[in-house]
Amino acid sequence: MNKIAFYIPVVTLALLICGMLFSGCAPTSDSSAKDSVERNVNRNEIAVDSLCNTLKTGNVVLRMGFGAQSRLLAQINRTNKSFSHCGIVIVENGYPFIYHSIGGEDNPDMRLRRDSANVFFSPLYCQTIGVAEYDFDKTSLLILCDVVKNTYRRRPHFDTHFDMVSDDELYCTEFVYKSIAKATGDSSYIPLSEAMGRRFVGTDNLFENEHAHLIWQVKF
Repeated sequence: MNKIAFYIPVVTLALLICGMLFSGCAPTSDSSAKDSVERNVNRNEIAVDSLCNTLKTGNVVLRMGFGAQSRLLAQINRTNKSFSHCGIVIVENGYPFIYHSIGGEDNPDMRLRRDSANVFFSPLYCQTIGVAEYDFDKTSLLILCDVVKNTYRRRPHFDTHFDMVSDDELYCTEFVYKSIAKATGDSSYIPLSEAMGRRFVGTDNLFENEHAHLIWQVKF
């Protein structure tokens, strides 16, 4: 499985070394610090733009948010704790949109969302982003688009109980898993994890399987 990783650190190693060497003899400059922040913001925006230009319908996108809730959700993953949230890409009129189920303060009504890729990947909401590509055939891809859009029309709430039995409410990975299972007609297309006798879908299940591979990973 080939993985391509692109890391965009907030402060480069060269700047860090220079800062250590000269901090004792050179005065600090608010303007230089501001310039550094602006350069990092611009660099991150360029990375997001580059990623968005590569997105295709059927890609599964991932991100790691800020705060304790995101860290807690990432810890649920059994093997790879890099991501806490996910969604499905549908390219519409030449632009990629992300369909995803999310709760919390960022989504007060708790309903399935459709966001532009730039919004989903904004450094304001996440510190790490990724893209997984699947080996869907044309038929499965067409069905997936229909499934995702039909689910969005009924706008299910986020499942705060993380219960996979019902489709009335869906947590983020459950939405992706069930959409792909319906599109492929195979409930084992994405393997499930299990803990304390309960089966669930982690974000790592979505890219660590035989049908998918991670093609982008960016850390801001």
